[in-house]
Amino acid sequence: MTIDSPAGKSPSRGKRADAQRNRQTVLTAAAEVFVTSGVDAPIRQIAARAGVGMATIYRHFPTRADLVTAVYHHQIEACAEAGPNLLARADSPLEALRQWIDLFVDFLVTKHGLADALQSDDDRFAALHAYFLDRLLPVCAQLLDAAVEAGDIRPGTQPYELMRGIGNLCIGRDDDPRYDPRRLIALLLQGLQRPRAS
Repeated sequence: MTIDSPAGKSPSRGKRADAQRNRQTVLTAAAEVFVTSGVDAPIRQIAARAGVGMATIYRHFPTRADLVTAVYHHQIEACAEAGPNLLARADSPLEALRQWIDLFVDFLVTKHGLADALQSDDDRFAALHAYFLDRLLPVCAQLLDAAVEAGDIRPGTQPYELMRGIGNLCIGRDDDPRYDPRRLIALLLQGLQRPRAS
């Protein structure tokens, strides 16, 4: 016979919910730490940011590669889910595309150092890259199609080209404080726009 907790949930279900919350907290904290300190940041720094013990991190992510992979998955999902939400809420499809590209750039910054962290596991990195393309290319295509249909941008831009171009503009951001990829990405988007009739 199962004894329910006062909230009507079994203790094991409550523990699972707590474990899931802890996992999400760790992933969010790790993503933030990776942006500022890179994927080789000390685990204790991530634990401190998440407000959990190091044992909690190791229980969910036994190796650094496990943690890096999970953060990468988490960020891909957040970026993928944001596209349709932005399209539904933004003032225009072009504005939704702009906001999504901002999120995508944030994601690329988090991704910095991923290849080095997973160097010992090439298969894992290849699977992550395939997952990245499978999840994000359709979202980018949906945003581009909506902006074309609204007359905001010219037709013909391929989602892969746009994402690859943005990725290339983000390279070298950490090495040169004078370089701001967002300014060039804004110019790229401006170039995609249809000229307004005067």
